[in-house]
Amino acid sequence: MIHIKHVNKIYKTGDIETAALKDIELTIHDGAFVVILGPSGSGKSTLLNVISGLDTVTSGTITFGDTVLTDLSSEQMTAFRREHLGFIFQQYNLLQNLTVYENVQIGADLSTDPLPMEELLNQVGLAAARDKYPYQLSGGEQQRVSVARSLAKNPSIIFCDEPTGSLDEDNSKRVLELLERLNETYNKTVVVITHNTGISEMADDVIKMNSGRIVEDTHNPVRKAACDIHWG
Repeated sequence: MIHIKHVNKIYKTGDIETAALKDIELTIHDGAFVVILGPSGSGKSTLLNVISGLDTVTSGTITFGDTVLTDLSSEQMTAFRREHLGFIFQQYNLLQNLTVYENVQIGADLSTDPLPMEELLNQVGLAAARDKYPYQLSGGEQQRVSVARSLAKNPSIIFCDEPTGSLDEDNSKRVLELLERLNETYNKTVVVITHNTGISEMADDVIKMNSGRIVEDTHNPVRKAACDIHWG
């Protein structure tokens, strides 16, 4: 479980200060599928960055289980990310000279308790493509390799920053179905940053942001399947 208390983030450029996050209070429960919504500049990506330790807070505390992340040194935070956190970005960031299997193996090599590779490739529907290179795959397939690589190290939580931003609707829903299945099969906590309101229909909890603040925090009593959400 992640607790975020009175978190502020201020960026300084010369004498100019910009408040990207303003007094954020939020709890993310274990095993939840969470969607953080907001327009460009709302602070949603900054929130993901500070929760995951990719950026530091100006003030406030972030606690992951019994660990106070905001008290960790840069080296300690790097070790914590490597052990506990997985990341999926809009860009696939695959190594072009490695096969599907080898790209996913990179994630597994970061862990002392990785998920079984063959099972994982079956889960993402890429067992038959294990020896292909990224240039031989569609965009949707490349994103599924990215998802598999993130999950291979068996992280406690997966952070997704616009994971469908560069995909069409059909491929986007395939990736979302995969995240949905991983959330349910492996009980992984999934946090998705998006501007697409339709994706919020498949979430347990929906966090809406604007101008650096959380303006609405709602719970869906019933989640829609990824294939049934409205797109747009």
